[in-house]
Amino acid sequence: MPDGRQVALADELADRLLAGVIVLDPVTVDTRTGPADAAEVLGASCRQRWGDAKPGAITELQDARRLYRSCGMEPTRHRPSSEALLRRVLKGKGLYRINNLVDSCNLASLTFLLPVGMYDLAQIRGDVILRLGSASDEYAGIRKGLVHLAGRLGLFDAEGPFGSPTSDSARTCTHEGTTALLAVIMSTPAYGTPAMEAALDTFATIFNEHCDADVVYRTVLEGHQ
Repeated sequence: MPDGRQVALADELADRLLAGVIVLDPVTVDTRTGPADAAEVLGASCRQRWGDAKPGAITELQDARRLYRSCGMEPTRHRPSSEALLRRVLKGKGLYRINNLVDSCNLASLTFLLPVGMYDLAQIRGDVILRLGSASDEYAGIRKGLVHLAGRLGLFDAEGPFGSPTSDSARTCTHEGTTALLAVIMSTPAYGTPAMEAALDTFATIFNEHCDADVVYRTVLEGHQ
């Protein structure tokens, strides 16, 4: 990353995970409604396209589901965040409006239907590695209890785990004072590097439009790197 810290993929995930990594600095956090409004329009399009289809019948959700199963997570119990978003809009519930940063992340995830972890860069300590958790690995989730990562995919820094494709942590969550962020888009190698680069493009475009964000670093982590 620009500050010299590393983001890496553990060898154990080399044949399971493809990750798009992006750092935005600066970002502006405010109450503008553009990304949430855009998500509502996209949600209506999703309802028209898929109606009451079950997640298992929606092709675009299957990559995230395969990633979960390969990393010891059953997607019907611990849903990918992108699937949870789509399920909500298909039920006509709409997405929660938080702020332009969170709403932009939801819009991006709903657009390419992959789980995205988004973190306040200032709260991340040292290098970052994506790996499987051990029995003792857990963190306080956002608005929920402990998230356990034993045998499951997670993001770790010098202080321990701080995210997963299901839930981010309270320690590194973005907030009104966030000025720079790290985001990680997660898929399987079958998704392909060109498609992941396109997802990063989408993420960057949405955040530039709605959060005045600049991209200072981006990469795709693959097993052969």
